[in-house]
Amino acid sequence: MLYPLRRIWEPALYQGGGTRRRYFEGWYLKMVDAQGAHPISLIPGVSFSEDGSVRHSFIQMVRPGGASRYFSFPADEFTFRTDRFGIAIGGNAFTPGGLQVDLADDQGSVRGDVRFGPWTPWPVTLLSPGVMGWYRFVPRMECYHGVLSMDHGLSGSLTVDGEELPFEGGRGYAEKDWGRSFPSSWIWAQSNHFGRPGVSVSASIARVPWMTGAFTGHIAGLLLDGDLHRFATYTGAKLACMETRPGSADVTLRDRRQELELHVDGALPSALKAPTLGSMEARADEALGAVVHATLRIVRGGRAERVFEGEGHHAGVEIMNERGELTAISCQELPR
Repeated sequence: MLYPLRRIWEPALYQGGGTRRRYFEGWYLKMVDAQGAHPISLIPGVSFSEDGSVRHSFIQMVRPGGASRYFSFPADEFTFRTDRFGIAIGGNAFTPGGLQVDLADDQGSVRGDVRFGPWTPWPVTLLSPGVMGWYRFVPRMECYHGVLSMDHGLSGSLTVDGEELPFEGGRGYAEKDWGRSFPSSWIWAQSNHFGRPGVSVSASIARVPWMTGAFTGHIAGLLLDGDLHRFATYTGAKLACMETRPGSADVTLRDRRQELELHVDGALPSALKAPTLGSMEARADEALGAVVHATLRIVRGGRAERVFEGEGHHAGVEIMNERGELTAISCQELPR
């Protein structure tokens, strides 16, 4: 299959092709060790300004407690494969099999090799090529999203500023975004540390520009023992309730068959660079170390029966609703 078509059904691939202006793309690779002592996320990406005059590639690093770093590289040091996922930035390599990094700045260095086990991707079908469903086919959307692996194993280690971080027996997660800009308002939460293997949650709610207006779109999935329970605008699920506070959020999504209730708490965010019209000049407040309490209910015989409840730790969380654009009834008012 030719690359322009292949990339639609392989969201991990670089989606930009020959684009050189008003464009960004970034991969989010989260790694948590077996003891949960040193979670870390690396975000390699590329940025082209609105007129194309300012271009660069980058690797962001996120750690718990509000710590973040940004390593910048010339744009021409970003390379990518077209036959399968593989990118490199200034000698740092990222593939489904793992990553190799050798980074340095005035604060110190980040070096090492972390290997990934088999990925658990959001399912891709002919008419629904990934987490966005049929919206993936809509041209010129502000931002596209891909969930590359809900859960996978880790091995190897990183050395950050002289401290070795071993990842043997740890768990990883991978996703990505690409397009022009991040939404003006959004909520995102992810955890695959629920005290037992086989459970992972990823959820996002965002203001989506559409024609002459905008709507609140949502995508969420709970991976439970091999089954992915999906709640998305395109599946007919509804945002039953939502409320946000500094460092916390409550969200409930429902359809006719199931309900997903999420409570996010303890988010102590880092200030990351985020894209606006391709340039990394906006801000995203991201926490790595929050808790997501998830409850899944299945409707049987007209009644909602709880089939899972658990706390996901080492959660990645972004709560960006300062403008109050994301609204719904309070979850305290939601009838049961």
